[in-house]
Amino acid sequence: MSNITREILLKYWGYPSFRPLQEDIVDSVINGNDTLALLPTGGGKSICFQVPAMTMDGTCIVITPLISLMKDQVLHLRDRGINAGAVFSGMHNSEIAAVYNQAVFGNMKLLYVSPERLITDGFIDAIMKMKVNLLAIDESHCISQWGYDFRPPYLKIADIREYIPNAPVLALTATATPEVVKDIQQRLKFKRDNVFQTSYERKNVTYNVIKDPDKFGLMFRLLNKTDNGSGIVYVRSRNKTKAIAEWLQNNGISATYYHAGLDAKTRDSRQQQWMDGKIKVIVATNAFGMGIDKPDVRIVVHIDLPDSLEAYFQEAGRAGRDLKPSETYLIVSPQDITTLKNNIINSYPDLERIKNIYDSLCNYLMISIGDGQDQSYDFDINSFAASCNYSLLETFSSLKLMEREGYIALSDALDNPSMLWISAQREDLYRFQIEYKKFDILIQYLLRSLPGVLSNFVKIKEEAIANKLNISTKIVTEMLQQLDKLDFLVYIPRNEKPQIRFISERIDSKNFYLSDEVYKNRKNDAINRMNAVVEFVNNDKTCRSIQLLRYFGERTNKRCGRCDVCHSNNKMQITGSEYNNLEKIIENMTKDRLVCIEELLRSIKDYHEEKILETLRWMEDSGKIRINGDMVSLK
Repeated sequence: MSNITREILLKYWGYPSFRPLQEDIVDSVINGNDTLALLPTGGGKSICFQVPAMTMDGTCIVITPLISLMKDQVLHLRDRGINAGAVFSGMHNSEIAAVYNQAVFGNMKLLYVSPERLITDGFIDAIMKMKVNLLAIDESHCISQWGYDFRPPYLKIADIREYIPNAPVLALTATATPEVVKDIQQRLKFKRDNVFQTSYERKNVTYNVIKDPDKFGLMFRLLNKTDNGSGIVYVRSRNKTKAIAEWLQNNGISATYYHAGLDAKTRDSRQQQWMDGKIKVIVATNAFGMGIDKPDVRIVVHIDLPDSLEAYFQEAGRAGRDLKPSETYLIVSPQDITTLKNNIINSYPDLERIKNIYDSLCNYLMISIGDGQDQSYDFDINSFAASCNYSLLETFSSLKLMEREGYIALSDALDNPSMLWISAQREDLYRFQIEYKKFDILIQYLLRSLPGVLSNFVKIKEEAIANKLNISTKIVTEMLQQLDKLDFLVYIPRNEKPQIRFISERIDSKNFYLSDEVYKNRKNDAINRMNAVVEFVNNDKTCRSIQLLRYFGERTNKRCGRCDVCHSNNKMQITGSEYNNLEKIIENMTKDRLVCIEELLRSIKDYHEEKILETLRWMEDSGKIRINGDMVSLK
């Protein structure tokens, strides 16, 4: 099978060979094995399900929570001549039905869906009629309650396996602790444990933590000395992205900003300018980066502390994908840890407050108890929060918790273009044109200029049609709306507004609840992850790479030799002979017993205390001794 998969890889993607571990994962899936693939950011996860999808007969279902990534991958697959489709919130019911029909009739190789879609009757009905060759779950850490981005809708994935019993599961993620790795396989009902994992070590990427209150000044110096390639600056605030980008521009560094609040056209334009090298630095929130594969990112700077080491590792991991030396910097000021702790507190409002916000939301959208299920509404969070006198942060946090519990689904402005599908049967076209002559010129244009409009939804621009027909855009829009009412076609006007969709009907507030998995356990996990970030920032004794690798379960003592900690240790004023002598002394003293560090410092008379402590640190990093609290033992 390897020869066939390589031929497909070359034919559609132009690669003569797979990256490390990709081929093993592909072979495992094709052989029908449930498989968990842990590949680092930029490791080529999508190839691991796209190639098997093209190799096997049938359709691959791809579950991903990111609408933007979903749409981007579908577009790229179609550009390669591969029929792919996606179903997500905000789509018209007729558009969804058309996508499902293609998959059911075997005309679609990859179908992307959001996890919330799994519980809908339409999806279940469609999947029961499809020939599914693979179920692929991207960002699979979201299924684990121990994962840093747990999402309850992911728990429904295992339920659909009964409808596709012969289809293997491929779970993919870039970051997972050993606990999460085990949990993913259990929750997805793997027939047996089967994990493919590369080392998290990025030998060409250096991780640095720099404590400096002058964040802007340090950031400017770091970016300014990066001559080649591009950079990313990560911040937590949307407003801060704009302020920093403008400050960099005013100081001679080409920069732009990116966050989820911008419309899709603006985001795409700025991302493309940065990808093309026309702009050196992009300042962004964590909304930026998923699915981005820019090879020459030489520097990633974090101005604010991330919520977790998983998030930090993914964001920093966007540096150096071309395997050339790259730097990452986490710039920390004294108040940052306090700010991080407050963010965790504010991300989990009081339960009674969340219940009140749920009621206010339903009243704001005029949804009665028992109504609203599977309905989508245009939604401006700023207007809602202001009208109900809630803070924006508590409102956003409460809505995200409701989303995780499965009450609602949120989407930013999708900026979907207008869509059109002529639903009338071919034999009725001529009769309709005779009966409704005023539409003749428009219908003729649609049939002539929009290939496939009789079988699929196609994108249109009302302005372009108006220019061609020499009439106003308003008239074109009105005619399309009339044709829709006459059931001649289905017309979906463009949508540029954020939306909220109710997954379930509105319930009485006395029945509203948040499970421990969504609220209590998640809050505790968030606190633990925050503590891990704080420990990482404050630990200036152990190599940064070693700290990160150990967090993800890799036991290593191999120093990177380049990070801020190693750089400081490299300056240690101790000669090689002194280190060798101290090492032998410490080994002899700890050979047969536990020794207190204080006793070592008292007993070794001929060396400065700092040299002894540095030698102990180096020996621990090298795996020669074990330090537990104040006690030292030989490994």
